[in-house]
Amino acid sequence: MSGDIKYGLYQILDERFRTGKCANGDLRLEKLHGDCRWAEGPVYLPAWRQLIWSDIPNDRMLRWDESTGTVGVFRSPAGHSNGNTLDREGRLISCEQGNRRVTRTEHDGSVTVLADRYQGMRLNSPNDAVVRSDGSVWFSDPDFGITSDYEGHRADSEIGACNVYRIDPGSGEVRLVADGFTGPNGLVFSLDERQLFVSDSRARHIRVFDVHEDGTLSDGKVFAEARESSFDNIRFDDGGRLWAAALDDGVHCYDPDGTLIGRLLIPETVSNLTFGGPKNNRLFITAGTSVYSLVMAVTGTPRVRRGEA
Repeated sequence: MSGDIKYGLYQILDERFRTGKCANGDLRLEKLHGDCRWAEGPVYLPAWRQLIWSDIPNDRMLRWDESTGTVGVFRSPAGHSNGNTLDREGRLISCEQGNRRVTRTEHDGSVTVLADRYQGMRLNSPNDAVVRSDGSVWFSDPDFGITSDYEGHRADSEIGACNVYRIDPGSGEVRLVADGFTGPNGLVFSLDERQLFVSDSRARHIRVFDVHEDGTLSDGKVFAEARESSFDNIRFDDGGRLWAAALDDGVHCYDPDGTLIGRLLIPETVSNLTFGGPKNNRLFITAGTSVYSLVMAVTGTPRVRRGEA
């Protein structure tokens, strides 16, 4: 364990962070935009070379063009959207906290509601989503968007719990797959999709579940705990390392065995991150009022996942 700080950006806590070339990238953060109230949910669209993200309290989604560097409004109002991702067809999947639903933006711009209820009860405030290679959409549903009017609309929870759900790609059925959370937030599949990782912001840890072929989960053991802050969104690189938005503690990098091997030191409170760019090695980070990027020597998980053509 070295604890070295390299160029004020990389904090090396274990030699695996150095030997894995996790610190072999840009020597400074590039600030792409800084006029948000609370930036969240970045997703990179390879076909358009654009980044879309949410500005939750301002009830809008913004778009940054990689070719020109310009920023504009993608959607407003946006249902106080939070997390965003892409499905297998490149369509935008959004978690709308204010509208308490998960939606899909079609290629013609129309919006399809994928989920807004579970067993007849309104969802709390969907936060983040991930799409498996079978087309199923998995999402977290904490109560963050209904506890006040800042990031949604104050309301009582009809479900009375904060859970993780799966939307069946054929029937559209919304199934409860994991419960027992206090604040489920970011979620991501392992590279082979045999495990699902879920951060629980209030519990200040990341849990990992085994994924079965029928879409059910088991185990749910703790993979990592936050000592100084808490966790928000999480993503994998193609080396199996987990990168976690750790709020006031920057971006954490975990070895596959769960060891914290390094950090990226970010000047604002980190909410979310995603890999993108033409080579999928540009890390985009939403933090506080801003969006940052960092071209790295490591690469995000392949865009074409197991089971895809």
